[in-house]
Amino acid sequence: MIRKLEINGFKKFSNQAFEMAPLTILAGMNGSGKTSVVHSLLLIREAIQRGDHLVQLNGPFSLELGTFEDIQNWSVPESVSFQLTEQDDSMYTWVFTGSQTALYAEVQASSQTPPSAFSARGRNFQYLSAERLGPRSTLSCAALPPELLEVGSRGEYSAQVLYTLGSNMVVNELRRCPGAADDDAPLLKFEAERWLSLIARPVQIDAEPPTAGVSSLRFRVPEGEWVRPPNMGFGVTYALPVVLAGLTAGKGGLLIVENPEAHLHPSGQSKMGHFLATIAADGVQVLVETHSDHVLNGIRRAIGEYRILPSSQATVHYFDVNGTPPQNLSFTETGGIDSWPSGFFDQYQLDIAALTRIRRSR
Repeated sequence: MIRKLEINGFKKFSNQAFEMAPLTILAGMNGSGKTSVVHSLLLIREAIQRGDHLVQLNGPFSLELGTFEDIQNWSVPESVSFQLTEQDDSMYTWVFTGSQTALYAEVQASSQTPPSAFSARGRNFQYLSAERLGPRSTLSCAALPPELLEVGSRGEYSAQVLYTLGSNMVVNELRRCPGAADDDAPLLKFEAERWLSLIARPVQIDAEPPTAGVSSLRFRVPEGEWVRPPNMGFGVTYALPVVLAGLTAGKGGLLIVENPEAHLHPSGQSKMGHFLATIAADGVQVLVETHSDHVLNGIRRAIGEYRILPSSQATVHYFDVNGTPPQNLSFTETGGIDSWPSGFFDQYQLDIAALTRIRRSR
């Protein structure tokens, strides 16, 4: 499991280290560098996967980073480098160079044996973009065997994953949805339905057999008729890939999720935080980029109320835009934050205080 990520010369970071935990949360202002942390891990993954000393800056994981000049930090123009340190203090380094107008980077140095979280097998590395697919009548199929299937960076293979693995994969006990009865089958399809019902709304899912390279889903609410995704809405279809990725992720792997709160109501956002903490508690390293205080509070309750995840196993990096480096925040045993900086998920209190002042003045 990754203990530390160091970024040098990449985008806004001339030199910055990020401590990582089983559950790591990136939060803060827009355009402050959160996505750059995610992109650094995606470029490492691409360098490992290709193995030919080239890394595309556009295309893989739907990245659109532009040219090599676009990813360089102005104060460190020579190269871009990343270093990972694992829990056992093993260190891995990648150094990228390139011409300013190149749409790719050249790998000048890399570690021979990559961290286990970046392995191609066992769904050890999964990334879900903020731009996941909304309701679609059909979804894509991947030409891969079942052991390599994953949901895809936009959730585009969700139907195929559910059809192929839904009735065969047994979900780990620690990842089962709260409230599941002892005699409820712990299969992927049923656990995905239970979690999705908790997070979005009560629902059943049916994945149809892939045909001509495409697959499809149907949904049904209790006592309702089966309907296509466009008639179900965004919340369910945006949350489903996150749930499937978490339930299928390999232990010791890395799951990266951007904006897991997208299109969910506040209660669902909180339950999504609970879900991600549950996955992290079962040995999957989870990296979350979020703008939702509800997701954060769901994680806090998972730590302080439900005791799913020890407070030492989660951390927050808060990004501001005032020129200061990101702040590393820790959780307390009761689910609190050890030091709550100004601007960190405090807008609700600010708005209520403003409304209170108005009422008092009249």
